[in-house]
Amino acid sequence: MSEVYFLGTGGAAATEERDNTALLLHHEQALVMVDCPGSVTRKIKILGLDPRCVRAIQVTHVHPDHIYGLPSFVHSLMLADLRIPLFGSRESVRFCRELLDLYGLQDESIRCRIEFKTVSSGDRFEPCPGVECRALHVPHKESSLAFEWRFLDEGKTLIYSGDTPVYPPLFKQAVGIETLIHDCSVPSRYFQEYPFLPSMHANSLDLGRMAQEARVKRLIPCHFFGELDYAMDEITDEIRKHFRGDLIIPQDLMRVGL
Repeated sequence: MSEVYFLGTGGAAATEERDNTALLLHHEQALVMVDCPGSVTRKIKILGLDPRCVRAIQVTHVHPDHIYGLPSFVHSLMLADLRIPLFGSRESVRFCRELLDLYGLQDESIRCRIEFKTVSSGDRFEPCPGVECRALHVPHKESSLAFEWRFLDEGKTLIYSGDTPVYPPLFKQAVGIETLIHDCSVPSRYFQEYPFLPSMHANSLDLGRMAQEARVKRLIPCHFFGELDYAMDEITDEIRKHFRGDLIIPQDLMRVGL
């Protein structure tokens, strides 16, 4: 059975309990890493997995909390003979290439080679054998992408929103889906206090309502802001005002079977 590991579940400001959000998909012997903040090599090893089994990296967007660990990850594998494709929007690919160049991590002495693959909304690609992925536009940044994975031998589908407000076209794609992992940065009361948030992130009340309307079977919120004062019970209670499906509030390093 395929699995998803939560390397982190927090927003830009990490806390003692939650580091920056990143995912690790585990399908057969292959790992697919989604975004790359700090200490991912260590976290993969804590999970009992081998970082050398990462077969692809997918980047949702290039805000610092989603990409700053990429040079460290490549550097940690500099002696391994690997070819790892990195999929992202044109802006994400360009930024990641320049970031690695800053540290000389595309020099010939680096045996771990990143192969840059530009994808646009609607494009389909295969991050590892048996898994098909489709890129989907979301409006956090102009170049932001969500990802929809289909695990072909299991008949399962997973969507990860990346950072995004509640975006109706994404929920149209998610109708009836088995698992939706979605930005849920704050309770709804913070949208009045911080007027910029509705254009960048989702709140728990709206997320629960939209997930219920889309008949999502299992909802996993993430990207919880660490710099604001609220309890996770408030997130849960707001989601449950509308959502009746399976709800998982993830912790860092949690494993969820698909």
